[in-house]
Amino acid sequence: MTFFEAFLYGAVQGLTEYLPVSSSAHLALLPRFLGKADPGLSFDVFLHAGTLGSTLIYFRKEWMGLLRSFLKPEGQRIVWNVIFATLPALVVGGLFSDWIGIHLRGPRLIASALILGGVLLYLSDRYSRGVRSWTEMRRLDAWAVGFFQCLAFIPGMSRSGSTIMGARFLGLSREAAARFSFFVSAPVTAAALASELRHWDKIMQSVSTASSVGTTAHAWLILATGALSAFVFGWIAISGLIRLVSRTGFAAFAVYRIVLAAIVLLYLGSS
Repeated sequence: MTFFEAFLYGAVQGLTEYLPVSSSAHLALLPRFLGKADPGLSFDVFLHAGTLGSTLIYFRKEWMGLLRSFLKPEGQRIVWNVIFATLPALVVGGLFSDWIGIHLRGPRLIASALILGGVLLYLSDRYSRGVRSWTEMRRLDAWAVGFFQCLAFIPGMSRSGSTIMGARFLGLSREAAARFSFFVSAPVTAAALASELRHWDKIMQSVSTASSVGTTAHAWLILATGALSAFVFGWIAISGLIRLVSRTGFAAFAVYRIVLAAIVLLYLGSS
């Protein structure tokens, strides 16, 4: 893996993690379009360290506000909603993440998930009359969004897309659905990253093997390049999505998903 490829992977991860278009699908498809070996789910998860950093820093005031207000009933309710929306994904990821990483990265499955997710995203946005803020969510709403988020373990469904469509179906406004998706992403990403770091030697070996040099120092630089790129482009995606969806909605993302699925089926469907 070259530095440019690491930068490209990071850019794709950063831009697609927060847009409802499925970062896992793009990362699984990118090596196929480049004609390269798939660096694997471990490398993908490490790129999430960059986007996790962009989430924590971009919303630093909101995170600090939640911590300061935790002793108040309103603040506790919001924090518990984030926790309840996170728990289903933590359970499913803990039980099935290894199996998913091996068996659910085929192009046909990804294309099907892109189409299904795009249709559901459009329907949730088109027919929702939701105007509620994410701070007005009930506990049952948070659980429901958490189960929607579990759909994201299928590459192509999209974590942000799944949480957004769930929130829109439950009556949240467009901006509120996007913001809640950002907040829920942080603990899920942190848990996935912590789980993968248990296999640090495996990660370093796979990146070293994929690089042209094959040394540990080179692998460190490759990972750092990818994570930094993901951080920068993740920041851009967060700020852009919040401004965009309040004006135009999610229909453009649904169309993009379906077009991408058609390209996948046309060029990669036979593999």
